[in-house]
Amino acid sequence: MKTWKIAGVNFDHMHMGDLLRAVTRHPNAEIVGISDEQRPRMESTIEALGIPQDRVFTDYRACLEKTKPDLVIICPSSAAHGEWTEKVAPFGAHVLVEKPFASNLAEADRMIAALKKTGKELIINWPLRWYPCHVTAKRLVDEGVIGDLEEVHYYDGNRGPLSHIADKVETKATDEAQAKSWWYNKAAGGGSLLDYLGYGVTLGTWFHNGRKPIEVTTTTWQTPGLEVDEHSVSVARYDCGLSKYETRWGTFSDPWTNQPQPKCGFVLKGKKRDRDHLRLRKDDPRPDAGKAGGLRAAGR
Repeated sequence: MKTWKIAGVNFDHMHMGDLLRAVTRHPNAEIVGISDEQRPRMESTIEALGIPQDRVFTDYRACLEKTKPDLVIICPSSAAHGEWTEKVAPFGAHVLVEKPFASNLAEADRMIAALKKTGKELIINWPLRWYPCHVTAKRLVDEGVIGDLEEVHYYDGNRGPLSHIADKVETKATDEAQAKSWWYNKAAGGGSLLDYLGYGVTLGTWFHNGRKPIEVTTTTWQTPGLEVDEHSVSVARYDCGLSKYETRWGTFSDPWTNQPQPKCGFVLKGKKRDRDHLRLRKDDPRPDAGKAGGLRAAGR
């Protein structure tokens, strides 16, 4: 079986370390090179994963020309996804981009066009898609266990983007670090909305089987002195009801250690179907299988 050659370019987002660790755990994948213009940002990953020095670059072009990867992972700041996709695409590899897809529709279109020219795949990393609880929730919705889906309620976030690095290693956020970080820079695509809303609306659309909202209303909260939001609420009106998607930096705990209140995750609400239209499994002994109900799917 083929061994995939994978390179990591641009360490703006701490998830680069997590994605590269996933590469090391796959029997048919190999890290052939990593690159960032600021070498110190790569050091913790180099040490944690034992990446040889001859595979470390500060020029992405040299990295890709020398290593000729099959797949390039890029983790730039949210507003630079279009720029870096266009930089990497001409080297002829598949491109995996850390979420969100892009900071606006025009940028997303640029990314699609860049990969269309090469015939390679453009992949967006939505890790919540693979969580067993979310996969199970989708299956149960499709099986009609809660009837017809009417509402998706999503809440997610963490203590803040500077409270941890790759592998969820905790760090101490400081005012100085915040002032220098792209996470708190509006032009760079900072803020909780761009960080977390994509999870909610992407999986929400999946749960809704592609149904599009009629209208969307969004409001955000900026802590005085900051130029980015730390809290957002988006309400989407569908022809079947309202769904709500909420993002938050500033929870009192991180959901991967202890669930905050409210809990992070999804709540799906369905409506009882007409008896003649219930999709019941023949082997399901429950007399109320397929009736109205709800599901909670919480990850991390």
